[in-house]
Amino acid sequence: MKHTDIELILKTDEFVGKTATVCGWVRTARDSKNVAFLALNDGTTLNHLQIVIDKNGALEVSPEAMKLGASLKVTGEVVKNTNNGTNEINACEITVLGVCPPDYPLQKKFQKLETLREMPHIRVRTNTFNAVFRVRSVLAAAIHRFFQERGYVYINTPLITGSDCEGAGEMFQVTTIGYSTDYKSEEEYYADDFFGKKTGLSVSGQLEGEVAAMGLGKIYTFGPSFRAENSNTQRHVAEFWHVEPEIAFCELPDLIEIAEDMIKYLIKDYMEKCPDELAFFEQRFEKGLTEKLLSVVNNDFAVVDYTEAIDILKKADVKFEYPVEWGCDLQSEHERYITEKVYNKPVFLINYPKGIKSFYMKQNPDGKTVAATDLLVPGVGEIIGGSEREADYDKLIAAMEEKGMSKEGYEFYLDLRKYGSVPHAGFGLGFERMIMYCTGMANIRDVILYPRTVGNIR
Repeated sequence: MKHTDIELILKTDEFVGKTATVCGWVRTARDSKNVAFLALNDGTTLNHLQIVIDKNGALEVSPEAMKLGASLKVTGEVVKNTNNGTNEINACEITVLGVCPPDYPLQKKFQKLETLREMPHIRVRTNTFNAVFRVRSVLAAAIHRFFQERGYVYINTPLITGSDCEGAGEMFQVTTIGYSTDYKSEEEYYADDFFGKKTGLSVSGQLEGEVAAMGLGKIYTFGPSFRAENSNTQRHVAEFWHVEPEIAFCELPDLIEIAEDMIKYLIKDYMEKCPDELAFFEQRFEKGLTEKLLSVVNNDFAVVDYTEAIDILKKADVKFEYPVEWGCDLQSEHERYITEKVYNKPVFLINYPKGIKSFYMKQNPDGKTVAATDLLVPGVGEIIGGSEREADYDKLIAAMEEKGMSKEGYEFYLDLRKYGSVPHAGFGLGFERMIMYCTGMANIRDVILYPRTVGNIR
């Protein structure tokens, strides 16, 4: 049906003095003897449009139009509110498109995020999730723009794969057979399955991304990844979105520069395009959010060697829940101490022990560490994990054997090291964690439309 977006009515004066038609949902309703007010929102903006109803006029308004959650089509003259200078509509015609009964879940002005997670199909109508998903959209567009402007090729890597990129075994199985006692062995079971071998949902598009980079030079993927990790933390979901560039003729210092440029680009774009949303998150979720983001944009990130970070943590006058020793995998409490207490800005940790990192990372000359980096940010911890990739065939084979990995399923990956291998590198950005950082939302379940977690497929 023909109508004008509420965002346009509110943001431009070209409609003032003219008749316009808008559609939306009733967010609030106020009634008095002579006049009634409705706040209408259609999802195009965080702000609501006030509808003014003159009860002494000819307009007859159905009681259903005054109920929270009802959807309306409103036609009237756009006028300037003399008190606050915003545009509003003096209604001359109101059509109820969808009635809303009294059990509408969003009757309260404020509801806990935990409560709203129980109704993901309704929570998108709240101010919070209106803002969250608008920011998500803007950041997604900025990611594509960043890479496209720099000559990267957008690649779609498979979601069903026969190889575990991380080698951690946290893959969801893909099968058409399901539970069965008809097979004597695992090999017999998978031989009869759809693909004829064990397959699962991809934990990362990196391996296939490297394939593309070896012919196209610079590529990026942007899509869902799946981790069957039995974790209920505020930073983990089983299905999340991943941004993964892979770059040929690239070493670790080059990769760090690209990652920093990308983070700053995304934040600048968000701050420019979403001022209302940023102000909302600053007021409701994280005081000082704007200052934090400006600090990221205007300052160089720190680059700290893992070994140095361990020394800092061991000397810290803090009792950590998890003890710190060289060779340990840093926990969130350690990452946040480094970023929030020591450097107070994003930090690239580099040169991790090879024992706690993936098989494909380039081995450093010391034989103990790999050319890996994690980008740690205040308030969230790790949002980027990356490395220079091992380009030497023999060293890659040795790393796989050391971790007890089979070469089966990785033949294509090993071939890349046989036929014109080059130094190359890449990283993965957890998209939801980036949204958390930009909005101040503390739980990853609140920045994705339908969070998939252990025991929850709502």
